[in-house]
Amino acid sequence: MNETLKSKALAKEISTFKMREYRSAAEKLSNMIPDYFYHVAASSTGKYHPSFSLGEGGLVRHTKTAFKFARVLLDNPCFGDKYTLREQELMCLAILFHDSFKHGLSEEKYTKADHPLLAANFILEHREEIGLNLEDATFVSECIKSHMGPWNTDYYTKEEILPKPHTKYQNFVHMCDYLSSKKFLDVKFEHNEIVE
Repeated sequence: MNETLKSKALAKEISTFKMREYRSAAEKLSNMIPDYFYHVAASSTGKYHPSFSLGEGGLVRHTKTAFKFARVLLDNPCFGDKYTLREQELMCLAILFHDSFKHGLSEEKYTKADHPLLAANFILEHREEIGLNLEDATFVSECIKSHMGPWNTDYYTKEEILPKPHTKYQNFVHMCDYLSSKKFLDVKFEHNEIVE
């Protein structure tokens, strides 16, 4: 998939970043993540996500929905005033790329249980290329690592492999992802964009 198509897929979300450096980081990341992100379903089995996030492009629609929850909540002063603009931007960056390695470094058939670690490590390893300083890259990666919340064990060994959220930032990212995955949701999409 070429860079133009990748950036267009998340262009609406990327345009909402108020701080230029984070908008630029989002644009760069959108071109660096695996191509499969843009076409796979949010759930490889269909058991854990609503119908709008299944099928071709489902993971993008799930991500857009989680991101929409974040922006709507942060626009409400009851929630948004608890965070600085920088914190809001970094949480939104984490939400936009929380599942970017969901099927592994190269596309595998099923969701990788450690996909949050893969995405978090990618951001840390490529922070200079993305344009993030170490503090910002660490903030984003910590939010991504814990986005699964209590579902933090390996499917087979049942060992804990992911951290649980423990800061208000990590809890916010987990909450937006969690809400986006609820099967009762019925978000309308047209051309992979949320219908307002």
